[in-house]
Amino acid sequence: MDPNQAAIHPELTEPEVLKDAEAKVFYATQWQLMWWKFRKHKAAMAALVIVVMMYLGAFFAPMIAPYRADERHRGYVYVPPQKIRFYDEQGFSLRPFVYPLRQEIDMETMQRHFIEDPTTRVPIHFFVRGSSYKLLGLFPADIHLFGAEDGKVFLFGTDDLGRDMFSRILFGGQISMSIGLVGVFLSLFLGLLFGGISGYYGGAVDNVIQRVIEVLRSFPTIPLWMALSAALPPDLSPIGVYMGITIILSLIGWTALGRQVRGKVLAIKNEDFVIAARLSGTSEPRIILSHLIPSFMSHIIASLTLAIPSMILAETSLSFLGIGLRPPVVSWGVMLQKAQNVHALMMAPWLLIPGIFVILYVLAFNFLGDGLRDAADPYGN
Repeated sequence: MDPNQAAIHPELTEPEVLKDAEAKVFYATQWQLMWWKFRKHKAAMAALVIVVMMYLGAFFAPMIAPYRADERHRGYVYVPPQKIRFYDEQGFSLRPFVYPLRQEIDMETMQRHFIEDPTTRVPIHFFVRGSSYKLLGLFPADIHLFGAEDGKVFLFGTDDLGRDMFSRILFGGQISMSIGLVGVFLSLFLGLLFGGISGYYGGAVDNVIQRVIEVLRSFPTIPLWMALSAALPPDLSPIGVYMGITIILSLIGWTALGRQVRGKVLAIKNEDFVIAARLSGTSEPRIILSHLIPSFMSHIIASLTLAIPSMILAETSLSFLGIGLRPPVVSWGVMLQKAQNVHALMMAPWLLIPGIFVILYVLAFNFLGDGLRDAADPYGN
């Protein structure tokens, strides 16, 4: 007998507890069964926590970041990541601190070097006042999560213009991660629409839609992206470029989902509940939207979760090649453009840190998708 149930229901015998547990499973909804099985997937649960934290970090980026994304710090170009300390030769400190930086030039190589001054501490304070922003885009504020009131703090260093990499990564996550979500939802709409129509009606309609899908999937991905991105007007606003890239990725990314939906609809369109809905006079669009698609929605959610990393990788690739988002827009792909120069990488390898966040985001969503895919079949082993 389960000790927890025995404690809650001491009057029940072991067979009664087992019977009660079986009844709970029998009467549970599909979403409850999915959640119970998903909780057992430890890697997926950890990935869910990481994904939620990354989205919260991007959502509250203006408050968490110590500086604005475009704020330049003169005299602090290519500053390496600063080490946060609690202890040094002067003793232990409950408040974290960094050492101030002093710039020196190597007269032989003419390169700048930043030397820490261990004789002085720059304490890091929490909830400090800084540059103004609008919280959630509505409420004016100037409180930042942390900052150094008597100096500078660069957790991930600075770039070639003296901009804080940590702040730019947070702001870049707003664009990169939202493109994945918006693009996937547009792909969801197109995939459900054309895949549902193709599978339900069959015949000539199915042939036409499937040939269109085959044509779209036959094009090489990168050249097709480049051609469509080049079609965007060069004077388009950053928001226009953002929407254009999102639509381009969605127009290409719906084909795989469309075929999955078609296969599911073909498999169940002659089931008893569909025939009953048809005999009762239900319209065909309502049968597709209210009966067919909800019957395999759990699989669609799992597929979408696995498709989001592909979207963000596509945006990163386009921006890295210089044909996607462009400055002053801040995204992880735009930031990685700085890492194309070998000389810059030798001087500042921390310019690759945005790539680490891309990898972490993609891996987290892959683990999350694996967990959802397993949970989508709650009656399986």
